[in-house]
Amino acid sequence: MKGEALPLSEYPRPHLKREPWLSLHGSWEYAIVSGRKSFVSLLPKEKERKGKPAESRDKYRYKIRNKSGIGKQRRASLSLPRLPYEGPWEGRILVPFSPETESSGVERMLLPGDILYYRRIFRLPRGFLQDRLIIHFEGVDQECRLWCNKKEVGSHKGGFVSFSFDLTSFLREGDNELCLAVLDATEFLPHARGKQKLIREGKYSALFYTPQSGIWKTVWLESLPDAYIRSLRLVPDWKEGSLKVFIDRNREGNKKPLPVSLRIFDREGESAGWEGTMDMTLGKRLFLKRRLDWSPEDPHLYRVEIEMGKDTVSSYFGLREIRKGVDKSGVMRFFLNGSPYFFKGVLDQGYWPRSLMTPPSDEALLHDIKKLKALGFNTVRKHCKVEAERFYYHCDRLGMAVWQDMPNGGGEYNQLFTIYLPNIFRFFGRVVKDNLYGLYGRSDREGKAQYRRDLIRMVRQLGNHPSVVMWVPFNEGWGQFDAKKATALLRRLDPKRLVNEACGWFDQGGGDVYSIHNYLWRLRIPGREKVYGSRRVVALTEFGGFSRVIPGHSYGGREFGYGKTRSREELTKAYKELFLRDVFPHIGKGLSAIIYTQTSDVETEQNGFMTYDRKVDKFDEKTVRALNRRLSRFFEKICGVSTPKVHIKKALRKEMEK
Repeated sequence: MKGEALPLSEYPRPHLKREPWLSLHGSWEYAIVSGRKSFVSLLPKEKERKGKPAESRDKYRYKIRNKSGIGKQRRASLSLPRLPYEGPWEGRILVPFSPETESSGVERMLLPGDILYYRRIFRLPRGFLQDRLIIHFEGVDQECRLWCNKKEVGSHKGGFVSFSFDLTSFLREGDNELCLAVLDATEFLPHARGKQKLIREGKYSALFYTPQSGIWKTVWLESLPDAYIRSLRLVPDWKEGSLKVFIDRNREGNKKPLPVSLRIFDREGESAGWEGTMDMTLGKRLFLKRRLDWSPEDPHLYRVEIEMGKDTVSSYFGLREIRKGVDKSGVMRFFLNGSPYFFKGVLDQGYWPRSLMTPPSDEALLHDIKKLKALGFNTVRKHCKVEAERFYYHCDRLGMAVWQDMPNGGGEYNQLFTIYLPNIFRFFGRVVKDNLYGLYGRSDREGKAQYRRDLIRMVRQLGNHPSVVMWVPFNEGWGQFDAKKATALLRRLDPKRLVNEACGWFDQGGGDVYSIHNYLWRLRIPGREKVYGSRRVVALTEFGGFSRVIPGHSYGGREFGYGKTRSREELTKAYKELFLRDVFPHIGKGLSAIIYTQTSDVETEQNGFMTYDRKVDKFDEKTVRALNRRLSRFFEKICGVSTPKVHIKKALRKEMEK
């Protein structure tokens, strides 16, 4: 069930789909109750001038003054209320957009110590309710507590992962009232926050964006029978051509054994696998009758239908294998479905000018993926954000590999330590250990425990998506700690995916990737004994980032990029020269992936393939597409030879002459 007039009204969880469901998007009442005024003060950075183009108004920038001199998290002063809010209500907010956004209709910043309240009255349609009613929140930033009809339902911490509550025992006939309280202190709490930051000062402040709070992903109701499938994990085995099925049922339902009926279909709708009834045994292995692989070039998906008692769900999976291995030249590479594979990717922030982290529509998610595919890329690195479930669904069905970051958290980051020194001295990011918790902003013990909980939830939430091929637990030392332990945890949770342990720098020697971020210098790859001593694959996981400002389509404020250009031709030329200088010559040395910065401009970062509003393409698309085709052909040629010194040099010389 969905209302056509509601924003983002598509079914929010395609990998575990059932009917009936009801979107709670739309107009809610809201109120912001001010907390400690001495914590911080919020001042407009500059007044808008008359006649200034609307597209370039700096609507969301603020100057935050830290009045209490807080450097560390002061957790004791921030807590959620124990009782629901009774009013007065300040107005209406359009859910699922955060109050900081223009799309919400509020455009007000939530400060540390403030409490954001939501109120919604709902009435279930006749015949909607079965035995149980579940409310799902796909994302609420950062902490929240829910009441239904004045009774507390539950609470949650963590702004990027989904959670749910059973409302059955709180319901009454007719109208029902929901009240949600939200606390969000951004960098003043150690929770995951990604690119959000209240205080943005210094040269690299453009790397962080306007914070947002509260509900920013889908909120919906689901009607279920008394015994239902709570979670479903599908683990394909590419070598065997089989599927392992893990079914977890709810604890509250009748515990008597229930038969499970399962059917598998290919994309033509024909039966492609095991079909019949089985005992509900975890880890049941089913062998496929028809084998079709998933890849970005041919994203075949199998459809799965499951019945357990009165509960019926549909899902899907892709048959693929991602691993590392040695090519014919003896070089460590990424392998997809048994063959060496080059990941041509783009750093993807997932921000929009009027709605920030919330996509304005499902079509907006589709637009970015289709644009990157049209440019010849096969990968996105989802940067410091867990996207809406439908993003991964679109990547699954359209064919786009995803490198998934864990959003960073912790305390305030020292820019000298995490940004300047690793950029200036390349060796610096390879020798410093990450058990110096204070330097990385990870002194808070509860914050580290929350990170592990969120990491586990993220992996479980995204584990069924074949497009997700790699986990990235830490980026550039932002809140990094005990990276080897995080890698070990990921190996236990998901042994069939790769791990980029410490993306960029502060390398601890673990994981599957020798990661390089390179914006300022000519690329250098160290000798093989340093890279392959730990059997890792070389990847240029961030580079480029050339800026170009488009008048009338820029965010305003100063321009940030790693090299400024002033025209489409100049930008495209710089991009091509960088490819010929830093990409092609290093493929023979082991380079097996690239991640260019970035999909679109974001606020004062003006270094995207598109403008922030997605209305202008800043590069010559034909040149970008042609370079990506050349890159794939060259990689296939290099990986197909067994005497690299002669053939690689010859192939590279021919490529440079084109």
